[in-house]
Amino acid sequence: MSRNNHPLSRSRLPYLGLGVALLVLLVVWLWNFWAQGASPLNPRATPRSVSPRGELAPDEQASIALFRRASPSVVHITTLTVARDVFTLNLLQIPEGTGTGFIWDETGNVVTNFHVIQNASAAQVTLADHSTWKARAVGVAPDKDLAVLRIDAPPKQLRPIPIGTSKDLQVGQSVYAIGNPFGLDQTLTTGVISALGREIESVTRRPIQGAIQTDAAINPGNSGGPLLDSSGRLIGVNTAIYSPSGASAGIGFAIPVDTVNRVVPELIRYGKIIRPGLGVQVAEDQLAQQLGLKGVLVVEVVPGSAAAKAGIRATRRDAFGRVRLGDVVVAIDGKKIESVNDLFLVLEQYKLGDTVSLALLRDKKREQVKVTLEELK
Repeated sequence: MSRNNHPLSRSRLPYLGLGVALLVLLVVWLWNFWAQGASPLNPRATPRSVSPRGELAPDEQASIALFRRASPSVVHITTLTVARDVFTLNLLQIPEGTGTGFIWDETGNVVTNFHVIQNASAAQVTLADHSTWKARAVGVAPDKDLAVLRIDAPPKQLRPIPIGTSKDLQVGQSVYAIGNPFGLDQTLTTGVISALGREIESVTRRPIQGAIQTDAAINPGNSGGPLLDSSGRLIGVNTAIYSPSGASAGIGFAIPVDTVNRVVPELIRYGKIIRPGLGVQVAEDQLAQQLGLKGVLVVEVVPGSAAAKAGIRATRRDAFGRVRLGDVVVAIDGKKIESVNDLFLVLEQYKLGDTVSLALLRDKKREQVKVTLEELK
């Protein structure tokens, strides 16, 4: 007889099936019990009670008060460009970019960076009350990266920004920047003055001296916005960041307010900077260096100019066709001149009608002449 046909084996089969069924029921019951006990849901959950905050810290209160005072003076600038509708062929004005500016006076003059409006065909200015106004250009100073726009908003809607000075700033001093980074209106960032007297490059590649370096976050869209001291006074115009990615990396620069306060009134009066000059055309630095000259070579003297009246000599050819170098400017009122930029930067310190003493090299001999400065054409 085989083992499978044994009577005892057949009698055990019902018990084995019952045991398996009971085991399955037990596993199912344990699983349901565990799942219900481990559920993260709680139908009786309610909001927690709020803990009292207490008074804000004094520095927080000061920052809040400063922002409330200064933000009505800050505007959002949208630049527009002209494009043709592909279906109707109509010319349309479409947004080109955004930037920041601030209200200069109650006549509607708004200050911003030149590079903010450089390639725009038109611009709109949005005030802190969200009203939007068409803007027209008053004047630009590309070498200083400054521009003035004007809007026809009523004086009651215009809050001119308080003006400070940049001559007594100190490294470590707290500063505040308000702007519209990435199109986000009325953004406040804080930091300190990291360094003073920096030199940055304008869009025309001319140097802007005396720039303020700060670690207050300055991002795309902040350009043209105000840099403020702890009293809420304008001490600079945010103009550039040092970052390969284009986002704030803790190094930002602002044009000092003393420069702004000198340039903006000229832009409002004349539409441009009135530069004092000598009335000469000068050689590029590379040519002067090739000739072994330390100074600025005069190439041409404008007839009837201040330089002509002072007897300054231009570069010329003699009767035999040989080139005769003109005068080389090496100093102005004792300030050394070694490059064309040196010449421009020193002359910027004077006004029209000022008389300066020029040190010249003429035929390898040092000469001294007096020149009354005139408008640079």
